Amino acid sequence: MGNRGISAVNDARPQVPDNWDASQIPSQKGKTVVITGANSGIGYEAALELTRKGAHVVLACRNEGRAKEAEKKLREALASTHDAVSVEFMMLDVSDLESVNKFADKFKARHNRLDLLINNAGVMAVPYAKTVDGYERQFATNHLGHFALTAQLFPLLKQSTPSRVVNVSSLARLPA
Repeated sequence: MGNRGISAVNDARPQVPDNWDASQIPSQKGKTVVITGANSGIGYEAALELTRKGAHVVLACRNEGRAKEAEKKLREALASTHDAVSVEFMMLDVSDLESVNKFADKFKARHNRLDLLINNAGVMAVPYAKTVDGYERQFATNHLGHFALTAQLFPLLKQSTPSRVVNVSSLARLPA
């Protein structure tokens, strides 16, 4: 069905063809990618395919154990490829602005480019709680942290043009 069936998005943006699959992604050699929440779901699958295409992928995750397991799984899944797998874990909790600042500083110290930032980490229907910064947890995780991360990495994205920021979202919050 591609993305034509989503009535909430009715604009002139290019549409994904019905027969598209990840094999059509061009080579990503020489590109650096950051994916938040890359230890599972959409983030993990994006990391797998972009690593398979030769990108250096940074798994930006809050849970070190699950991130290291995802990194191991990626390396095992791609072990039969002829190219070296270039993937690394870096600690990031997008609900904590200090963690966002530390991640951005470390990333900029280690890398001289950023071609793709995928803001994927998110929570849904969590019990009400405030973050260490005093913000509601779901808002801080799904919006504020990614805004702060993008702002801090923007100079590197701009320097690495053509670059891209992808914000992953969900319609799950909408009433049925």
